[in-house]
Amino acid sequence: MLPELSHEEILRYSRHLLIPEVGLEGQRKLKASSALVIGTGGLGSPVALYLAAAGVGHIGLVDFDVVDTSNLQRQVIHGVSTVGKLKVESARTKLLDLNPDIQIDIYNEPFTSENAVRIAQNYDVLIDGTDNFPTRYLTNDVCVLLGKPNVYGSIFRFDGQLSVFDARLGPCYRCLFPEPPPPGLVPSCAEGGVLGVLPGTIGTLQATEALKVLLGIGDSMVGRLLLYNALDMSFDFVKLKKNPKCRVCGPNADITELIDYEEFCGVPGRGHEEEGSAGAGWDITAAELSERVKTNRLKLLDVREPHELEISALPNAVNIPLGQLAGRLSELDSAEEMVIFCKGGTRSARALELLVSAGFKKVKNLKGGINAWAREVDERLPIY
Repeated sequence: MLPELSHEEILRYSRHLLIPEVGLEGQRKLKASSALVIGTGGLGSPVALYLAAAGVGHIGLVDFDVVDTSNLQRQVIHGVSTVGKLKVESARTKLLDLNPDIQIDIYNEPFTSENAVRIAQNYDVLIDGTDNFPTRYLTNDVCVLLGKPNVYGSIFRFDGQLSVFDARLGPCYRCLFPEPPPPGLVPSCAEGGVLGVLPGTIGTLQATEALKVLLGIGDSMVGRLLLYNALDMSFDFVKLKKNPKCRVCGPNADITELIDYEEFCGVPGRGHEEEGSAGAGWDITAAELSERVKTNRLKLLDVREPHELEISALPNAVNIPLGQLAGRLSELDSAEEMVIFCKGGTRSARALELLVSAGFKKVKNLKGGINAWAREVDERLPIY
């Protein structure tokens, strides 16, 4: 039996009640429904806000991060007052201020193979607001195994994607992407940037699809992939088909339980990695580098993009963007001691791997990148 609406709720949702496709019964459906939002960042912010405003009665939030000032350009569920606080706590406070009549459960933990079923099993729909491939594949697989719809979105710079993956009705994420890209091939938003309004566009579309699924109205994005470009304001659609050889939803699926997704993707998931590190023996800290440059001649190799040099730079550093490095190795001397750096240490760690494979042995990665240098050595430099 669907729950009744109070007089206050009838007033709150009156604009919904006037829509024939929603009406009183639809609003009662929403009150009885539940949604799990995985990630409370750029995508999760508008998703959670609009689901709460719409009256979805039970919302779960999964995240394992704290609010940072750099988040506020796009993660609109957070604010200056919550910088340094847990994202799930910050988001819950905002959602309950928006709609105190709903239930918000928070999970301040990484979404992993060990806890995914426990967290997801009691929700009607999962919304993927993640920013890394291990969690994306995990979200897909747990949805397939539990028989739940997965509202997918992704963003980068000016481009966004949207679909609904539901293996009961059509393809799953693995049907479209059977294998993850090679590690390092696809940069994250932290490395490549994102237009602040873009996750608002894609996240609002995700919320729309989730509401349609919960209400059972309209034509969902199952079997279709939306490709959005903000620069030319284009919306393109690609038809998707179920892959009969899909390892998780095909007739001969060999993935029948959750696997090690970090191993599968060759990269750590969010919440597990040591950010900006190349691993034991290959890192140098900003403090250590500061001492070394006083007495040793070190070559500093900056693998950021040229436009990033306008933000911050280290004196006498040579700039070769990571994407050009393989073709410009002849410009470097393998006999020199070299420290490689980027913004946060991720691109420079990949550059180090490239140089080591090419025979360079006297190389180190500046752990945490030039931002670590700005925090620990030279506070005159901005952090970005």
